[in-house]
Amino acid sequence: MKIAVLGSGAWGTALASRLAGNAAHSVTLWGRSAVLIDAINNTHRNEAYLPGIDLSAQLSATTLFDDAIAESELIILGGPVAATEALLKQVPADHRATVLSLSKGFVANGTDAARTELLPQAMQRHRSKQAGLLSGPSFAGETARGLPLALVCAMPSLDDAQQLANALRDPAMRIYASDDLIGVAVCGAVKNVFAIAAGISDGFALGANARAALVTRGLAEMRRLVAACGGNVDTVSGLAGVGDVLLTTTGDASRNRRVGLELAAGKSLAEILAALGHVAEGVNAARLTRNLAAEHNVEMPISSAVAALIEGSLTPKAAIEALLTRKSRAEF
Repeated sequence: MKIAVLGSGAWGTALASRLAGNAAHSVTLWGRSAVLIDAINNTHRNEAYLPGIDLSAQLSATTLFDDAIAESELIILGGPVAATEALLKQVPADHRATVLSLSKGFVANGTDAARTELLPQAMQRHRSKQAGLLSGPSFAGETARGLPLALVCAMPSLDDAQQLANALRDPAMRIYASDDLIGVAVCGAVKNVFAIAAGISDGFALGANARAALVTRGLAEMRRLVAACGGNVDTVSGLAGVGDVLLTTTGDASRNRRVGLELAAGKSLAEILAALGHVAEGVNAARLTRNLAAEHNVEMPISSAVAALIEGSLTPKAAIEALLTRKSRAEF
């Protein structure tokens, strides 16, 4: 299969390299930085985003967008969620490739900033039934090193998702199929918000008990929002939900968890993001999650607290106190 991966950041590069190691694929990675692209072609390294990791020698990289997508059967969008629509607009409307996005976040509605749009809705304006998502617990560094992982491929058609999953998998990368685009999209966005909350909890050394409680109640919030948006609540129990939540709330490579840890240490958000050097999707997703929950009249106290904290109307300590002192209720 001829594959174009658009976005030479950590996750785009990692997946492109992983797929390029499969002899059944011809993979081209597109990026804007000529210096970075030249390094990938000449040294098989992306030191800016995946330091110390050798990339597949079969991976080809270019700064020429049209060359990257030419005759591609599959186009993978590997940039942050904010870049997804811009990248899609560059792909000709008559291009026959299937499009998969790796992004995990929500899109702000361009005409109403108070509203939140699901990523599949934004994608389908440009690609109709050819647009899908690839999600699940996946740190870029481990993926690029060839370590085992499992992902979920969501397409409007379950048969299409299964065919694509079969084509992309390798002996150590298992891919499951889903037709629940809404559930996968909501889980992928909201889990980043919970990672910030978990980082704050760990930053204040509140213990494993507190983290377990936070993750469990976060999953309850996730289920409510998935149901309200019309998704399948069973998706929350899968790779896009529980799997990704477990990884990003506990793993040291989680950017969003790092944001929470640094907030608990008293650093400003601007200072944290400047030092991070990567996009932490949970920062923007917190506000958009709160907006989406309000639109659907869904109670999401953890997400709302993180949004208030990000906006500066609540301190990390006050956010924790507000959550701990909430009135007791039935668990389900």
